[in-house]
Amino acid sequence: MRESETRPPSRPGLLARLLRASRRRRATAGLVVSCALLSVLPLAAARPAKAGARSEAPVPAATLALMRAKGVAPDAPILMRAYKKESEIEVWKRNAEGRYVHLKTFPICRWSGALGPKRREGDRQTVEGFYSVAARQMNPNSAYYLSFDTGYPNAYDRAHGGSGSALMVHGTCSSAGCFAMTDKGVAELYALARDALRGGQAAFQFQAFPFHMSAQNMARYRADPNIGFWRQLKEGSDRFEATGEPPEPLVLGGRYAFAPYPDAEKEALALARRLRETMRISKYVALGSASVRTTYVDGGQHPSFTAQLARGADLGMVSRPEALAYAGFDEVLSPARGLCARKGGCPETIMAGPSPARAKPAAGDVLAAAADLAPNADMTPAAEMAPEPAGEATPPDAAASRAAGRITFAAARVVALRQPEPTTLRPTRLSYELQLKTPPQTLIAGAMPILPDAWF
Repeated sequence: MRESETRPPSRPGLLARLLRASRRRRATAGLVVSCALLSVLPLAAARPAKAGARSEAPVPAATLALMRAKGVAPDAPILMRAYKKESEIEVWKRNAEGRYVHLKTFPICRWSGALGPKRREGDRQTVEGFYSVAARQMNPNSAYYLSFDTGYPNAYDRAHGGSGSALMVHGTCSSAGCFAMTDKGVAELYALARDALRGGQAAFQFQAFPFHMSAQNMARYRADPNIGFWRQLKEGSDRFEATGEPPEPLVLGGRYAFAPYPDAEKEALALARRLRETMRISKYVALGSASVRTTYVDGGQHPSFTAQLARGADLGMVSRPEALAYAGFDEVLSPARGLCARKGGCPETIMAGPSPARAKPAAGDVLAAAADLAPNADMTPAAEMAPEPAGEATPPDAAASRAAGRITFAAARVVALRQPEPTTLRPTRLSYELQLKTPPQTLIAGAMPILPDAWF
Protein backbone atom coordinates (compact mmCIF):
# COMPACT_ATOMS: atom_id res chain seq x y z
CA MET A 1 0.00 0.00 0.00
CA ARG A 2 1.35 3.42 -0.92
CA GLU A 3 2.21 5.88 1.83
CA SER A 4 -0.35 8.35 0.47
CA GLU A 5 -3.06 5.77 1.05
CA THR A 6 -2.24 5.31 4.74
CA ARG A 7 -1.41 8.90 5.70
CA PRO A 8 -4.22 10.56 7.69
CA PRO A 9 -6.07 13.44 6.06
CA SER A 10 -4.65 16.88 6.77
CA ARG A 11 -6.45 19.82 8.30
CA PRO A 12 -5.70 22.45 5.62
CA GLY A 13 -7.40 25.39 7.30
CA LEU A 14 -5.65 24.84 10.61
CA LEU A 15 -2.35 24.08 8.89
CA ALA A 16 -2.42 27.33 6.91
CA ARG A 17 -3.20 29.41 10.00
CA LEU A 18 -0.46 27.73 12.03
CA LEU A 19 2.11 28.25 9.31
CA ARG A 20 1.23 31.93 8.89
CA ALA A 21 1.45 32.53 12.64
CA SER A 22 4.73 30.65 12.89
CA ARG A 23 6.27 32.42 9.87
CA ARG A 24 5.79 35.80 11.50
CA ARG A 25 7.51 34.68 14.68
CA ARG A 26 10.30 32.71 13.05
CA ALA A 27 11.40 35.56 10.82
CA THR A 28 13.63 36.70 13.66
CA ALA A 29 13.89 33.46 15.62
CA GLY A 30 16.92 32.11 13.75
CA LEU A 31 17.98 28.49 14.00
CA VAL A 32 15.83 26.26 16.24
CA VAL A 33 18.10 24.39 18.64
CA SER A 34 17.16 21.23 20.54
CA CYS A 35 15.43 21.90 23.85
CA ALA A 36 17.83 19.44 25.44
CA LEU A 37 20.62 21.93 24.69
CA LEU A 38 18.84 25.24 25.15
CA SER A 39 17.41 24.25 28.52
CA VAL A 40 20.86 23.94 30.02
CA LEU A 41 22.53 26.93 28.33
CA PRO A 42 22.94 29.84 30.75
CA LEU A 43 21.34 33.16 30.01
CA ALA A 44 23.49 36.07 28.93
CA ALA A 45 25.73 37.35 31.70
CA ALA A 46 24.13 40.79 31.39
CA ARG A 47 20.83 39.46 32.78
CA PRO A 48 21.61 37.58 36.01
CA ALA A 49 19.22 39.70 38.09
CA LYS A 50 16.35 38.95 35.72
CA ALA A 51 17.08 35.22 35.87
CA GLY A 52 17.07 35.37 39.67
CA ALA A 53 13.78 37.24 39.67
CA ARG A 54 12.21 34.55 37.52
CA SER A 55 13.30 31.67 39.71
CA GLU A 56 12.19 33.43 42.91
CA ALA A 57 8.76 34.50 41.69
CA PRO A 58 6.11 33.53 44.26
CA VAL A 59 3.31 31.05 43.68
CA PRO A 60 0.26 33.00 42.39
CA ALA A 61 -2.25 34.09 45.01
CA ALA A 62 -5.07 32.13 43.34
CA THR A 63 -3.05 28.90 43.64
CA LEU A 64 -2.26 29.63 47.30
CA ALA A 65 -5.99 30.05 47.91
CA LEU A 66 -6.59 26.72 46.18
CA MET A 67 -4.03 25.10 48.49
CA ARG A 68 -5.87 26.41 51.54
CA ALA A 69 -9.15 25.07 50.19
CA LYS A 70 -7.62 21.62 49.68
CA GLY A 71 -5.86 21.59 53.05
CA VAL A 72 -2.25 21.57 51.80
CA ALA A 73 0.68 23.78 52.75
CA PRO A 74 2.79 25.69 50.17
CA ASP A 75 5.93 23.81 51.23
CA ALA A 76 4.26 20.37 51.42
CA PRO A 77 5.70 17.61 49.21
CA ILE A 78 4.66 17.61 45.58
CA LEU A 79 4.18 15.07 42.77
CA MET A 80 3.63 15.64 39.03
CA ARG A 81 1.89 13.47 36.43
CA ALA A 82 2.24 14.14 32.67
CA TYR A 83 -0.13 12.79 30.00
CA LYS A 84 1.03 13.06 26.40
CA LYS A 85 -2.21 12.39 24.50
CA GLU A 86 -4.21 14.79 26.68
CA SER A 87 -1.25 17.24 26.72
CA GLU A 88 -1.51 17.96 30.45
CA ILE A 89 0.64 17.97 33.57
CA GLU A 90 -1.11 17.48 36.90
CA VAL A 91 0.29 18.80 40.18
CA TRP A 92 -0.50 16.87 43.38
CA LYS A 93 0.33 17.97 46.94
CA ARG A 94 0.44 15.98 50.17
CA ASN A 95 -2.15 16.97 52.77
CA ALA A 96 -1.98 16.83 56.55
CA GLU A 97 -3.22 13.21 56.54
CA GLY A 98 -0.27 12.15 54.39
CA ARG A 99 -2.30 11.56 51.22
CA TYR A 100 -1.51 13.30 47.94
CA VAL A 101 -4.45 15.26 46.51
CA HIS A 102 -4.84 16.81 43.08
CA LEU A 103 -4.10 20.54 43.16
CA LYS A 104 -4.09 21.82 39.60
CA THR A 105 -3.71 20.79 35.94
CA PHE A 106 -1.48 22.67 33.50
CA PRO A 107 -1.87 22.44 29.69
CA ILE A 108 1.21 21.46 27.66
CA CYS A 109 1.91 23.87 24.80
CA ARG A 110 4.11 21.43 22.87
CA TRP A 111 5.52 17.94 23.18
CA SER A 112 7.29 16.01 20.44
CA GLY A 113 7.53 12.48 19.08
CA ALA A 114 4.72 9.94 19.47
CA LEU A 115 3.13 7.81 22.17
CA GLY A 116 5.69 5.41 23.58
CA PRO A 117 8.92 5.58 25.60
CA LYS A 118 12.10 7.40 24.64
CA ARG A 119 14.70 4.95 23.33
CA ARG A 120 17.70 6.84 21.99
CA GLU A 121 19.16 10.31 21.63
CA GLY A 122 17.71 12.22 18.71
CA ASP A 123 14.42 10.29 18.39
CA ARG A 124 12.48 13.40 19.58
CA GLN A 125 10.51 11.25 22.01
CA THR A 126 9.31 12.72 25.29
CA VAL A 127 9.73 10.45 28.28
CA GLU A 128 7.34 7.86 29.71
CA GLY A 129 7.94 6.22 33.07
CA PHE A 130 8.68 7.05 36.71
CA TYR A 131 11.35 9.65 37.37
CA SER A 132 12.76 11.60 40.31
CA VAL A 133 13.53 15.34 40.37
CA ALA A 134 15.88 16.72 43.03
CA ALA A 135 17.00 20.30 43.70
CA ARG A 136 20.12 19.85 41.56
CA GLN A 137 17.88 19.27 38.51
CA MET A 138 16.19 22.67 38.82
CA ASN A 139 17.63 25.17 36.32
CA PRO A 140 16.96 28.85 37.08
CA ASN A 141 19.20 29.93 34.17
CA SER A 142 17.46 28.09 31.35
CA ALA A 143 17.41 29.65 27.90
CA TYR A 144 13.78 28.47 27.84
CA TYR A 145 12.83 30.82 30.71
CA LEU A 146 12.94 28.23 33.55
CA SER A 147 13.26 24.45 33.50
CA PHE A 148 13.85 21.27 35.43
CA ASP A 149 15.32 17.97 34.26
CA THR A 150 12.93 14.99 34.40
CA GLY A 151 15.79 12.62 35.27
CA TYR A 152 16.00 10.62 32.03
CA PRO A 153 17.56 8.08 31.73
CA ASN A 154 16.36 6.26 34.84
CA ALA A 155 17.20 2.66 35.79
CA TYR A 156 14.57 1.24 33.41
CA ASP A 157 15.84 3.34 30.49
CA ARG A 158 19.44 2.32 31.13
CA ALA A 159 18.43 -1.35 31.30
CA HIS A 160 17.05 -0.98 27.77
CA GLY A 161 20.03 0.92 26.38
CA GLY A 162 18.32 4.31 26.45
CA SER A 163 20.54 7.22 25.43
CA GLY A 164 20.12 10.97 25.64
CA SER A 165 19.94 13.48 28.46
CA ALA A 166 18.47 16.82 29.55
CA LEU A 167 14.86 15.91 28.83
CA MET A 168 13.22 18.91 30.43
CA VAL A 169 10.02 20.60 31.45
CA HIS A 170 10.57 24.21 30.34
CA GLY A 171 9.05 27.41 28.98
CA THR A 172 8.23 28.61 25.45
CA CYS A 173 6.28 26.38 23.04
CA SER A 174 9.10 24.53 21.29
CA SER A 175 10.01 20.89 21.93
CA ALA A 176 12.55 18.35 20.76
CA GLY A 177 11.99 15.73 23.45
CA CYS A 178 10.75 18.06 26.20
CA PHE A 179 7.47 19.23 27.69
CA ALA A 180 7.15 22.91 26.68
CA MET A 181 4.71 24.75 28.95
CA THR A 182 5.02 28.44 27.87
CA ASP A 183 6.89 30.84 30.12
CA LYS A 184 3.84 31.52 32.28
CA GLY A 185 3.09 27.83 32.78
CA VAL A 186 6.62 26.79 33.67
CA ALA A 187 7.02 29.74 36.04
CA GLU A 188 4.23 28.40 38.26
CA LEU A 189 5.37 24.77 37.98
CA TYR A 190 8.91 25.83 38.90
CA ALA A 191 7.68 27.84 41.92
CA LEU A 192 5.56 24.94 43.21
CA ALA A 193 8.47 22.51 42.90
CA ARG A 194 10.97 24.98 44.39
CA ASP A 195 8.87 25.58 47.51
CA ALA A 196 8.35 21.84 48.09
CA LEU A 197 12.07 21.11 47.75
CA ARG A 198 12.94 23.96 50.10
CA GLY A 199 10.33 22.63 52.52
CA GLY A 200 12.37 19.46 53.03
CA GLN A 201 11.32 17.14 50.20
CA ALA A 202 14.49 15.45 48.95
CA ALA A 203 13.09 14.82 45.45
CA PHE A 204 9.64 14.72 43.89
CA GLN A 205 8.27 11.99 41.66
CA PHE A 206 7.53 12.82 38.01
CA GLN A 207 5.20 10.26 36.44
CA ALA A 208 4.91 10.39 32.63
CA PHE A 209 2.20 8.43 30.80
CA PRO A 210 1.06 8.13 27.18
CA PHE A 211 -2.56 8.85 28.18
CA HIS A 212 -4.82 8.58 31.23
CA MET A 213 -4.31 4.99 32.37
CA SER A 214 -7.98 4.04 32.57
CA ALA A 215 -9.31 0.53 31.95
CA GLN A 216 -11.12 1.77 28.86
CA ASN A 217 -7.93 3.23 27.37
CA MET A 218 -6.00 0.04 28.10
CA ALA A 219 -8.66 -1.93 26.21
CA ARG A 220 -8.56 0.50 23.29
CA TYR A 221 -4.76 0.32 22.96
CA ARG A 222 -4.48 -3.45 23.57
CA ALA A 223 -2.97 -4.04 20.10
CA ASP A 224 -0.45 -1.18 20.20
CA PRO A 225 3.18 -2.37 20.06
CA ASN A 226 3.85 -0.56 23.36
CA ILE A 227 1.03 -2.22 25.33
CA GLY A 228 3.37 -4.48 27.34
CA PHE A 229 5.29 -1.45 28.60
CA TRP A 230 2.10 0.51 29.26
CA ARG A 231 0.72 -2.31 31.42
CA GLN A 232 3.74 -1.88 33.66
CA LEU A 233 3.06 1.86 33.89
CA LYS A 234 -0.59 1.21 34.71
CA GLU A 235 0.36 -0.91 37.70
CA GLY A 236 2.28 2.03 39.18
CA SER A 237 -0.49 4.46 38.27
CA ASP A 238 -3.11 2.25 39.95
CA ARG A 239 -1.06 1.97 43.12
CA PHE A 240 -0.96 5.75 43.39
CA GLU A 241 -4.66 6.13 42.53
CA ALA A 242 -5.63 3.58 45.18
CA THR A 243 -3.54 4.92 48.05
CA GLY A 244 -2.63 8.54 47.33
CA GLU A 245 0.99 7.58 48.03
CA PRO A 246 3.75 7.58 45.37
CA PRO A 247 4.75 4.05 44.34
CA GLU A 248 8.35 2.97 44.76
CA PRO A 249 9.52 1.85 41.30
CA LEU A 250 12.05 -0.95 40.89
CA VAL A 251 13.49 -2.61 37.79
CA LEU A 252 13.49 -6.42 37.82
CA GLY A 253 14.43 -8.37 34.72
CA GLY A 254 14.17 -5.27 32.57
CA ARG A 255 10.62 -4.53 33.74
CA TYR A 256 9.05 -2.02 36.10
CA ALA A 257 8.09 -3.52 39.45
CA PHE A 258 6.85 -1.77 42.57
CA ALA A 259 7.83 -2.36 46.17
CA PRO A 260 4.96 -3.27 48.52
CA TYR A 261 3.73 -0.48 50.77
CA PRO A 262 4.88 -0.93 54.38
CA ASP A 263 1.30 -0.29 55.49
CA ALA A 264 -0.64 -3.54 54.95
CA GLU A 265 -3.92 -1.67 54.54
CA LYS A 266 -2.50 0.47 51.72
CA GLU A 267 -1.05 -2.60 50.04
CA ALA A 268 -4.47 -4.23 50.24
CA LEU A 269 -6.05 -1.20 48.57
CA ALA A 270 -3.45 -1.30 45.80
CA LEU A 271 -4.01 -5.01 45.12
CA ALA A 272 -7.78 -4.58 45.21
CA ARG A 273 -7.66 -1.85 42.59
CA ARG A 274 -5.34 -3.85 40.38
CA LEU A 275 -7.65 -6.86 40.44
CA ARG A 276 -10.69 -4.71 39.70
CA GLU A 277 -8.97 -2.88 36.84
CA THR A 278 -7.84 -6.18 35.30
CA MET A 279 -11.43 -7.40 35.27
CA ARG A 280 -12.68 -4.11 33.85
CA ILE A 281 -10.21 -4.27 30.95
CA SER A 282 -11.40 -7.79 30.13
CA LYS A 283 -15.01 -6.65 30.31
CA TYR A 284 -14.40 -3.77 27.89
CA VAL A 285 -12.82 -6.18 25.43
CA ALA A 286 -15.71 -8.62 25.83
CA LEU A 287 -18.26 -5.87 25.21
CA GLY A 288 -16.61 -5.00 21.90
CA SER A 289 -14.21 -2.13 22.53
CA ALA A 290 -12.45 -0.95 19.38
CA SER A 291 -8.68 -1.42 19.13
CA VAL A 292 -6.79 1.68 17.99
CA ARG A 293 -3.35 3.15 17.57
CA THR A 294 -2.98 6.95 17.79
CA THR A 295 -0.53 8.43 15.28
CA TYR A 296 1.51 11.64 15.32
CA VAL A 297 3.90 13.23 12.84
CA ASP A 298 5.76 14.99 15.67
CA GLY A 299 3.88 15.30 18.93
CA GLY A 300 0.97 17.51 19.83
CA GLN A 301 -0.31 20.26 22.08
CA HIS A 302 -3.27 21.06 24.30
CA PRO A 303 -6.38 22.16 22.35
CA SER A 304 -6.42 25.49 24.20
CA PHE A 305 -3.10 26.45 22.61
CA THR A 306 -4.17 25.19 19.18
CA ALA A 307 -7.17 27.50 19.40
CA GLN A 308 -4.95 30.42 20.40
CA LEU A 309 -2.63 29.82 17.47
CA ALA A 310 -5.59 29.65 15.10
CA ARG A 311 -6.66 33.09 16.33
CA GLY A 312 -3.17 34.46 15.68
CA ALA A 313 -2.00 34.60 19.30
CA ASP A 314 1.73 34.99 19.90
CA LEU A 315 3.02 31.96 21.82
CA GLY A 316 6.65 32.68 21.02
CA MET A 317 8.67 30.08 19.15
CA VAL A 318 6.49 27.08 18.23
CA SER A 319 8.33 24.00 16.99
CA ARG A 320 7.12 22.34 13.79
CA PRO A 321 3.63 23.89 13.65
CA GLU A 322 2.91 22.04 10.39
CA ALA A 323 3.03 18.72 12.30
CA LEU A 324 0.08 19.75 14.47
CA ALA A 325 -2.30 19.32 11.54
CA TYR A 326 -1.57 15.56 11.67
CA ALA A 327 -1.54 15.14 15.46
CA GLY A 328 -3.65 12.59 17.28
CA PHE A 329 -5.33 10.55 14.54
CA ASP A 330 -6.77 7.21 15.68
CA GLU A 331 -5.90 4.35 13.34
CA VAL A 332 -8.57 1.70 13.93
CA LEU A 333 -6.99 -1.76 14.12
CA SER A 334 -10.26 -3.53 14.90
CA PRO A 335 -13.65 -1.77 14.90
CA ALA A 336 -16.01 -1.61 17.82
CA ARG A 337 -18.78 -4.16 18.00
CA GLY A 338 -21.66 -5.13 20.23
CA LEU A 339 -22.51 -2.71 23.01
CA CYS A 340 -19.45 -0.54 22.31
CA ALA A 341 -20.51 -0.06 18.68
CA ARG A 342 -23.68 1.74 19.71
CA LYS A 343 -24.03 5.48 19.88
CA GLY A 344 -21.90 6.83 22.69
CA GLY A 345 -19.44 3.94 22.67
CA CYS A 346 -18.48 1.80 25.65
CA PRO A 347 -19.99 2.91 28.97
CA GLU A 348 -17.39 4.53 31.19
CA THR A 349 -18.54 3.01 34.47
CA ILE A 350 -18.27 -0.72 33.79
CA MET A 351 -17.54 -2.51 37.07
CA ALA A 352 -16.20 0.71 38.52
CA GLY A 353 -17.34 -0.23 42.01
CA PRO A 354 -16.86 2.02 45.03
CA SER A 355 -13.89 4.31 45.36
CA PRO A 356 -10.98 2.36 46.85
CA ALA A 357 -10.19 5.31 49.09
CA ARG A 358 -13.57 4.91 50.78
CA ALA A 359 -14.15 1.16 50.62
CA LYS A 360 -11.34 -0.38 52.66
CA PRO A 361 -11.36 -4.17 52.40
CA ALA A 362 -9.68 -6.32 54.99
CA ALA A 363 -6.04 -6.81 54.13
CA GLY A 364 -6.26 -10.58 54.55
CA ASP A 365 -9.23 -10.88 52.19
CA VAL A 366 -7.56 -8.95 49.40
CA LEU A 367 -4.20 -10.65 49.79
CA ALA A 368 -5.88 -14.04 49.60
CA ALA A 369 -7.79 -13.04 46.47
CA ALA A 370 -4.56 -11.84 44.87
CA ALA A 371 -2.51 -14.90 45.76
CA ASP A 372 -2.49 -16.10 42.15
CA LEU A 373 -1.44 -12.71 40.79
CA ALA A 374 2.33 -12.47 40.37
CA PRO A 375 3.93 -9.27 41.72
CA ASN A 376 4.63 -7.95 38.23
CA ALA A 377 2.32 -9.96 36.00
CA ASP A 378 0.87 -8.28 32.92
CA MET A 379 -2.73 -7.14 33.18
CA THR A 380 -3.52 -8.88 29.91
CA PRO A 381 -7.23 -8.78 29.05
CA ALA A 382 -8.81 -12.21 29.03
CA ALA A 383 -10.19 -13.71 25.84
CA GLU A 384 -13.55 -12.36 24.82
CA MET A 385 -16.23 -13.87 27.00
CA ALA A 386 -18.99 -15.91 25.43
CA PRO A 387 -22.53 -14.65 26.13
CA GLU A 388 -24.65 -16.42 28.70
CA PRO A 389 -26.79 -19.29 27.46
CA ALA A 390 -30.35 -18.37 26.55
CA GLY A 391 -32.92 -18.56 29.28
CA GLU A 392 -33.78 -16.65 32.39
CA ALA A 393 -31.27 -16.55 35.19
CA THR A 394 -32.32 -16.66 38.81
CA PRO A 395 -31.82 -13.10 40.13
CA PRO A 396 -29.59 -12.81 43.20
CA ASP A 397 -31.00 -11.38 46.36
CA ALA A 398 -31.03 -7.66 46.98
CA ALA A 399 -27.86 -7.68 49.08
CA ALA A 400 -25.93 -9.51 46.36
CA SER A 401 -27.27 -7.08 43.77
CA ARG A 402 -25.99 -4.13 45.74
CA ALA A 403 -22.61 -5.80 46.20
CA ALA A 404 -22.33 -6.46 42.47
CA GLY A 405 -23.28 -2.86 41.84
CA ARG A 406 -24.74 -3.66 38.40
CA ILE A 407 -28.43 -3.55 37.45
CA THR A 408 -30.40 -3.26 34.26
CA PHE A 409 -33.90 -1.87 33.73
CA ALA A 410 -36.85 -3.92 32.49
CA ALA A 411 -40.33 -2.74 31.58
CA ALA A 412 -41.79 -2.17 35.02
CA ARG A 413 -39.17 -3.06 37.61
CA VAL A 414 -35.45 -3.36 38.21
CA VAL A 415 -33.92 -6.78 37.58
CA ALA A 416 -30.41 -7.65 38.76
CA LEU A 417 -28.41 -9.87 36.44
CA ARG A 418 -25.86 -12.38 37.58
CA GLN A 419 -22.25 -12.15 36.45
CA PRO A 420 -20.99 -12.34 33.81
CA GLU A 421 -23.23 -10.12 31.72
CA PRO A 422 -23.89 -9.11 28.75
CA THR A 423 -26.33 -6.42 29.67
CA THR A 424 -29.77 -7.33 28.37
CA LEU A 425 -33.39 -6.33 28.79
CA ARG A 426 -36.06 -8.92 29.31
CA PRO A 427 -39.83 -8.34 29.36
CA THR A 428 -41.91 -8.54 32.49
CA ARG A 429 -45.64 -8.78 32.60
CA LEU A 430 -47.58 -5.62 33.31
CA SER A 431 -50.62 -5.56 35.62
CA TYR A 432 -53.68 -3.31 35.60
CA GLU A 433 -56.45 -2.64 38.11
CA LEU A 434 -59.17 -1.52 35.70
CA GLN A 435 -61.37 -4.67 36.12
CA LEU A 436 -60.76 -5.55 32.49
CA LYS A 437 -59.04 -8.54 31.04
CA THR A 438 -55.29 -8.15 30.84
CA PRO A 439 -54.35 -7.32 27.23
CA PRO A 440 -51.94 -9.53 25.30
CA GLN A 441 -48.27 -8.75 25.82
CA THR A 442 -45.70 -7.92 23.16
CA LEU A 443 -42.32 -9.60 23.01
CA ILE A 444 -40.38 -6.34 23.16
CA ALA A 445 -39.31 -5.25 26.63
CA GLY A 446 -40.89 -1.95 27.55
CA ALA A 447 -43.18 -1.75 24.50
CA MET A 448 -46.81 -0.67 24.77
CA PRO A 449 -49.34 -3.52 25.05
CA ILE A 450 -51.83 -4.10 22.25
CA LEU A 451 -55.12 -2.80 23.66
CA PRO A 452 -58.48 -4.07 22.35
CA ASP A 453 -61.19 -1.68 21.21
CA ALA A 454 -63.14 -2.28 24.45
CA TRP A 455 -60.52 -0.30 26.31
CA PHE A 456 -61.29 2.92 24.42
